[in-house]
Amino acid sequence: MEAVVWGCRGSLASPGAATVRYGGNTSCVELRLADGTVLVLDAGTGVRELGRTLVGHDGPIHLLLTHLHLDHVEGLGFFAPFWEPGVELHLWGPSSPLHTLEERISRFVSPPLFPLQVSDSPAELHFHDVPGGAWQIGGATIRAGEVLHPGPTVGYRIVEGGMSLAYIPDHEPALLLNGGFEHVSQDWLPGFDVAAGATVLLHDAQLTEEEYAARVGWGHSSVDAAVAFARSAGAERLVLFHHDPMRGDDDVERLATYAQSLWPSANGSSPQPAYEGMRLSLP
Repeated sequence: MEAVVWGCRGSLASPGAATVRYGGNTSCVELRLADGTVLVLDAGTGVRELGRTLVGHDGPIHLLLTHLHLDHVEGLGFFAPFWEPGVELHLWGPSSPLHTLEERISRFVSPPLFPLQVSDSPAELHFHDVPGGAWQIGGATIRAGEVLHPGPTVGYRIVEGGMSLAYIPDHEPALLLNGGFEHVSQDWLPGFDVAAGATVLLHDAQLTEEEYAARVGWGHSSVDAAVAFARSAGAERLVLFHHDPMRGDDDVERLATYAQSLWPSANGSSPQPAYEGMRLSLP
């Protein structure tokens, strides 16, 4: 497996001189399986550039949405395969008791928010609610698990060849904690089953502890909580994701340095901040 980060900014796209090194596009990660199958994790603004590389792709494309907040779906209308005749495009997302995934996506891919409608797409679209258990895509086993974020939200675990990538871009595990992760049953902690023992974990690290104190319940993690969660889950490598849109490159680097100070050297690779163009190989 090889993953490529096309967008790692949270909440709002923030292009500009202050975000050149880490990028201003919102959440999107491409994952290539050993057999060439393409998985796309979220459809933030980063999916536009990814889509340009997939024009003429031979084979189905699977787009796995963690949730339907705008920063994770706003690039869908500009994703080239969505408008390419004959493309087999599978869209996966968390279920809702009120509306189908297609109905919910159609709310914003339609006037007045967008000039065209989902029904205008010439692609072969397939909409799927993520199942309760594991399922197969290509040679990989996929599992979705609920995480703590407003509205139906999941994280994804992709396993192939004994290697696993966990993707949890929006998560607030500290919301349920009073005494630290060590005081909570791991089986009960949302998102733990997705992250447990992951080769690579991409996790929400949008806030400082001071910022989190003023934003409890917003659905995001501080850097401290992201590191504590990753260590509790036994992840081998942590990639800090969903950078705050107000945070420039220098601030992201300072938070990454702080995260590294919280990660014992004996626990494997120290945390790294995600950046656009980052490649993560899972041999």
